Amino acid sequence: QVRLVESGGGLVQPGGSLTLSCAASGDIHTIRIMGWYRQAPGKEREMVATIGNYGTTNYALPVKGRFTISRENARNTVSVQLNMNNLLPDDTAVYYCNAFVTVLADAHDWWGQGTQVTVSS
Repeated sequence: QVRLVESGGGLVQPGGSLTLSCAASGDIHTIRIMGWYRQAPGKEREMVATIGNYGTTNYALPVKGRFTISRENARNTVSVQLNMNNLLPDDTAVYYCNAFVTVLADAHDWWGQGTQVTVSS
């Protein structure tokens, strides 16, 4: 099992910045990819950014150039941050931390509880 705890959401004005953090604990050796997803009201959950074990990153087109994902590995935890700049009202959503894990032939997604990001003047 992997436990994910998120922090850092809030209210910000358009053009502002926020940083989201996620700390993973538990069976962190099974994690292959970590990332952030978001879900706006009435919309499906969508990928925002992901980072693999070797640092390979992937960004959704709407956030490219504005968001940066980074990862830090420690002995018993893995943390991932999402630095969000030049935020737009369309970025308003609940943001979820994700850990994609594999154990032998099985794969599984773990999710955090979500943190609200609201971009509004």
